[in-house]
Amino acid sequence: MPEEDLIEVKFRLFDGSDVGPFRFSPASTVAMLKERIVAEWPKDKKIAPKAANDVKLISAGKILENNKTVGQCKTPFGELPNGVITMHAVVQPSVGKSKSEKKIDETPKKSMCACTIM
Repeated sequence: MPEEDLIEVKFRLFDGSDVGPFRFSPASTVAMLKERIVAEWPKDKKIAPKAANDVKLISAGKILENNKTVGQCKTPFGELPNGVITMHAVVQPSVGKSKSEKKIDETPKKSMCACTIM
């Protein structure tokens, strides 16, 4: 693939630091980008993804779907020659077990309502 066809992307983390830039083919999927982010995530960060599904990528204010390609995610107004696309990487761990492990208060709650008409 010719060098000029590659799209340069960097990822902005929650603390304002960046990972990248990296060059991707326009046919690369968002899932592939997430795998790269997890592999390149700085080791000194307190918050880190355990898997690619823990990462949400945001570009132009939209959360990107895993099956979309980098070419589909490019915004037309952001096309600058030799420009780098910045995507925000947000860590959002899966919450499969934590919801089911929460204690449920079995005592019924009394609903109290009071109205005062003056």
